[in-house]
Amino acid sequence: MGGLEQADAWLFQLLNHTLAHPALDDLMLFLTKPKFSGHIFWLTALFIVLRKGRDGFWIVLLLLLSVGIADYTASGIFKPLFQRVRPCFALEGVRLLVDQTHSWSFASSHAANSTALATLIWIFFWKGKLIDKLFTVTMIIYAAMVAFSRIYIGVHYPGDVLGGIVIGLASAALIYTAFAWVVKNVVHRRAMLNGGVE
Repeated sequence: MGGLEQADAWLFQLLNHTLAHPALDDLMLFLTKPKFSGHIFWLTALFIVLRKGRDGFWIVLLLLLSVGIADYTASGIFKPLFQRVRPCFALEGVRLLVDQTHSWSFASSHAANSTALATLIWIFFWKGKLIDKLFTVTMIIYAAMVAFSRIYIGVHYPGDVLGGIVIGLASAALIYTAFAWVVKNVVHRRAMLNGGVE
């Protein structure tokens, strides 16, 4: 085990044990299991549509695309490529709070997905009114807690989570850049041409 892996394992054990508390156990399980917290995504989509109207549907679509890319990159590309064994199977004395299959560890798709979601929300809402800023901060905190929950429940190293965060940021940036290009070079140009014809 290399120096970085040793440091990652040490930090994992520190976070997995030092912060353990029954109340946190329940919260982390709630955050990490979609069957418990999945409704948060529906509430998020509803808020976006209510705040942005018709444009909100496009934002939700961009969120879905961003999360889809993040999830596929983390689970479909990185995990088979790196084949890192999860800490709950590689280390002794891990506090494992869920039944975990023998899937690979790097990178965390939970961290990637929640980060992609929070990043696009920050892009579209941070410059808005106070309620939009509060929504943005709430979603960033939510994404951070989801990412941390993966370490807390014993299924990911901090390095896995960091990798997932980077993937989420890159996925959101890619989708937004593509969206901005289409708006600038297709939608606006077409509107200008139609305006010139009239």
